[in-house]
Amino acid sequence: MAKITQVETKCELLDFIKLPMSLYKNDPFYSPMPVFEQKKLFDPSKNPFYKDAEVKLFLLEKDGKIAGRVASVVNRRHLEYHKDGAGFFGFYESINDASVAQALLDRVASELKDAGLKTMRGPMSFSTNEECAFQVDGFDKPPMIMTPYNPSWYNNLMEASGMKKSKDLLAFIRDMALPLPEKVKRVASLAEKKGVTVRLADMKNLHRELSIFRDVYNSSWKDNWGFVPITPEEVDIMAAQLKSVLVPELTIIAEAADGQPVGFLGIVPDMNQVLRALGGRLTPVGILKAIYRSRKIDTIRLMLLGVKEKWRGRGVEALMIKKGFEGIKSFNDKYKQIEFSWILEDNLPIIYISEMIGGSVYKRYRIYEKDI
Repeated sequence: MAKITQVETKCELLDFIKLPMSLYKNDPFYSPMPVFEQKKLFDPSKNPFYKDAEVKLFLLEKDGKIAGRVASVVNRRHLEYHKDGAGFFGFYESINDASVAQALLDRVASELKDAGLKTMRGPMSFSTNEECAFQVDGFDKPPMIMTPYNPSWYNNLMEASGMKKSKDLLAFIRDMALPLPEKVKRVASLAEKKGVTVRLADMKNLHRELSIFRDVYNSSWKDNWGFVPITPEEVDIMAAQLKSVLVPELTIIAEAADGQPVGFLGIVPDMNQVLRALGGRLTPVGILKAIYRSRKIDTIRLMLLGVKEKWRGRGVEALMIKKGFEGIKSFNDKYKQIEFSWILEDNLPIIYISEMIGGSVYKRYRIYEKDI
């Protein structure tokens, strides 16, 4: 008999956080954030997302063991922006048991229905500004930093529970041994002729630079599916989280002739290679492994990209990518592959750019939804 309880105590929160570590204990691709970082994520006093959302965490126990977890999320900023009556489930993990999945999703549906909502969508952990979706293919490659990872059968559990595809997200991969196509350079020259210049981000003023990213992102993504504006408080959190990850040579800002920012590009080393060495725990041996592994990181992810609407189609994306690739090459072939992710399946302009650079789809992620 399954029993679902809402997480209310520190002990229960620790059970919630540690469940995946037992589920994935034999999986070499699992890349958990350290437990102390995950605790911050679920702390309303430290995570600004909670200011405009109602989050409830649930654990499911079956046969005396914790068999699953899920969160219900009422995101008021999403509702104000989209007015679509959608609530969310997130942080889903469970054993391969259809009855467990059904019970967890039914509990979230009940919570969202009680909140007056009409659609359940997910996984969103917590929103499209963070990790979202289930991976549906490409399981032969490990996940890169801040991308979803899950067993392939999660998708079977979703379909068995009546969830339908809402949107697919794509990840492209490219070998860095390939030269940058001449077409990219030609398109980049169009932006230069219009007076657009690019510069490296000033890491001594990272908060200012990420505020520029927020302005560009909120402007350029405002019409995209699932978009929720990034708040100044979230920029504060981003600055703290990304300070040790962002690389100056790989963080590019595009400016118009008058100095106004018009584009932002951020490529980050795949720190998941380090997280896999830590295994979610900061032990002395783990830290030594992480230090060693950090020197061996050989993959990177193009994670942040945005160009203000007025400047799209004028070569700004190509100019930033050209500069970013020059930065990658400055590390003397350290990085072997670059991932572009994630990209909405119907975001044809960005898909076109990814293909023009020489990327090809190698992973797909899926967000599900269901009327409640």
